[in-house]
Amino acid sequence: MSFVGPRPDVPGYADKLKGDDREILRLKPGITGPASLKYANEEELLAKQEDPVKYNDEVIFPDKVRINRQYLKNRSFWLDLKFIFLTLLRRTPGDPRFR
Repeated sequence: MSFVGPRPDVPGYADKLKGDDREILRLKPGITGPASLKYANEEELLAKQEDPVKYNDEVIFPDKVRINRQYLKNRSFWLDLKFIFLTLLRRTPGDPRFR
């Protein structure tokens, strides 16, 4: 485990990864990361959905995969520091208070 990387998903979701999306499995799981920051309120989002499993499968999970693939391609020491800093401040990457 590392400080920054994708949070481990619910069992079975890694099996859903196909093609190039499987490349994110090369990343060590982390305590925080870009997808973790974006979906820090994931439980609240899912609680508001009529079908939370469907919403997770069709919206959240694919977005997390996209975010983690982007992180894999752009990761660096400085980017990791940014995510650690954002986590400590409880900010999301798009939060205007961070800019």
